[in-house]
Amino acid sequence: MEKTIIAKYSEGMMDKSTQVRLGKLGAYPFERLKKLFSASVPNSALAHIDAGAGEPRLPLPEFVQDTLNANISGFSKYPATRGNAPLPQAIADWLKQRYGLRDMNPATQVLTANGTREALFAIAHALVNPDAEKKPYVMMPNPMYQIYYGAAVTAGAGPYLLPCLAEHDFTPILDEISVDTWENTAFVYVCSPSNPTGWIADRDYYARLLALADKHDFYIVADECYSEIYWQDKPLGLLEVAQDLGRVDYARCLVMNSLSKRSALPGLRSGLIAGDADLIARFAKLRSYTGAATPLPLQHVAAAAWSDEEHVARHLQIYRDSLKAFFDVWGQGDIPAGSFFVWLPVENDEAFAIAAYEQQAVTLLPGSYLGAEDSHGENAGSGFVRLALVDGVEKAAELAARLKKVRV
Repeated sequence: MEKTIIAKYSEGMMDKSTQVRLGKLGAYPFERLKKLFSASVPNSALAHIDAGAGEPRLPLPEFVQDTLNANISGFSKYPATRGNAPLPQAIADWLKQRYGLRDMNPATQVLTANGTREALFAIAHALVNPDAEKKPYVMMPNPMYQIYYGAAVTAGAGPYLLPCLAEHDFTPILDEISVDTWENTAFVYVCSPSNPTGWIADRDYYARLLALADKHDFYIVADECYSEIYWQDKPLGLLEVAQDLGRVDYARCLVMNSLSKRSALPGLRSGLIAGDADLIARFAKLRSYTGAATPLPLQHVAAAAWSDEEHVARHLQIYRDSLKAFFDVWGQGDIPAGSFFVWLPVENDEAFAIAAYEQQAVTLLPGSYLGAEDSHGENAGSGFVRLALVDGVEKAAELAARLKKVRV
């Protein structure tokens, strides 16, 4: 039973050749989508709706232009990879305010990043030792943000897939994992709220993972990029749960978050890494060689964004209204607990994506492109498509109306 959730390409993943590891990766989902549409033409009578990419297209917060202008001279200076003041402090202050954390040292428990994509990828290279006899696995949800998979493979680990299935409310399945597998796990990726399913980790889930991490000596990396986009209840954070359990040093924990979704600033490329000071120090050393530092003017914009909640509240209301508008028109299914994605069940995800593009000028992403095949050839993302509601309420309603007309 357990063998079925190990990634198809796990065997031999410990090969030391980077070239061989890269060869085990397929094309990135959006490259696959271009190939899928290569022989298709969208309906020219309709304006195109791009619901494929999770790229918020909301108005810029008011402070962005003024803050950038006031700090424009910073482009003449080298920024620090760890982040310059006031950004780490603004991040620490936000984490304390948002999650009720009593302590968060900006000097030792916070790093800045050029968005979290870079950080989520690079962290595997800080936490995985490909020369070790043990620890060959990196656990991750399936379906997933594909960066997790690529990070595990290129770091010399085997992706260990945790199926996220509708019958389990898309909770990443931890049952029936052997002690030996846990003992050979370097770290676990958690995505909450989830891209693409909208699942949110509860206190019990995080507490269970923390207990397993202590028992079997692995780390937890929580991708919380959609933490400020939710339907009803504000999502818990890993550090919040750790503190409640008495882990005031956030041992074994790293969280990552971004202004791309929270502030609708994907082009700013600014994110945070926070948690266990020892892991932060290890990651900071790696990033001093590999991580691009965020330009100083952009750091000031980021600090302003982490310090302002008014624009976040406005964005949240737009996303909630968009989700409601979509499901009011669609007429079935449940609004996801978190994120601005709709994880829509279909009979054949690639066929539906092509039909939506050709018939209704809609771009969406086949769910199988966000999943990975297990050792039995099964892909937990198959039979779904991912829709990103990033264009506001009217477009969300129109998207639902168009998709109801798709015939496969």
